[in-house]
Amino acid sequence: MKISQLVIILSLFMSNLVVGQKGKKENDIAAIKSMCGCYEVSFNFAETFNYSNDSLYKPSKIKKDSKALEWAQLVVNEEDNIVIQHILQVGDPSKPHIVKHWRQDWVFENQNFYMYDGDNNWKYIHKSEEDIKGQWSQKVYQVDDSPRYEGSASWVHVDGKSFWENTTTAPLPRREYTTRSDYNITMRGNRQEITNTGWIHDQDNDKIIRETGKEDIIIAKEKGHNIYKRVDDKRCAGASNWWKEHNEKWVLVRSKWDEVFARNKDLSLEQKVENKALYKHLFTEDYQAQNDINAIIESFVKKP
Repeated sequence: MKISQLVIILSLFMSNLVVGQKGKKENDIAAIKSMCGCYEVSFNFAETFNYSNDSLYKPSKIKKDSKALEWAQLVVNEEDNIVIQHILQVGDPSKPHIVKHWRQDWVFENQNFYMYDGDNNWKYIHKSEEDIKGQWSQKVYQVDDSPRYEGSASWVHVDGKSFWENTTTAPLPRREYTTRSDYNITMRGNRQEITNTGWIHDQDNDKIIRETGKEDIIIAKEKGHNIYKRVDDKRCAGASNWWKEHNEKWVLVRSKWDEVFARNKDLSLEQKVENKALYKHLFTEDYQAQNDINAIIESFVKKP
């Protein structure tokens, strides 16, 4: 084979590879953005095994088929950065109660991570380009846009399925930390799978005790199966309208947090300031201006 022919073959191979990668990324983006819209959500959790040596150990109560309407609003729509804000809508549809819920950011080939390490501490980790090539990070945030957990993996599109799965450390979920203090880390096995009727958030979680200088201890395992069933967007009009009215404030909140994360160093947060959690400050009308928002968020960031 002549060198000129080899060059042509290699050029065609690389060209097809680039086209294939581009098509793959387009499918990734379509899958992520398909999680937006109005959903009827059922939340299901149950402990499956426990390993505690405590004879008085009591497993968490089964949480089965708790339902709500959730509006997933596309907030940022960029090629390498997609932000989706979730908003709960409960009660009388004519006068619904609206709750700003969790947020998920999807970042393509992200290298900067804040990995939860227990007791409101996150360790900063910088990954190499090779480690995250072709992957998307899912960054999940609390209701006040403070960090929760994140992980990186590739979206998979095969046999008519589109899914993303990753295992990462996380704080206790709200349903747990208000009632339990016998463990301090959730090792979350997350799987987001797109379905014909919406999407499924499948979880296989370990409940872990982590102490400095000691091996992690798993006290129990938990199964989570949350089903997002797509419904007419009109049913979430209350949540959608609420976001239109309040989104400018949360742009300012995200801006401050982005500045904190850009410091690229370990992060420790106070549980309360002035005897109130951060969300209780931000959910009031007292914090509307950027300077006020900056100050209250900064007061929760522990100094080294």
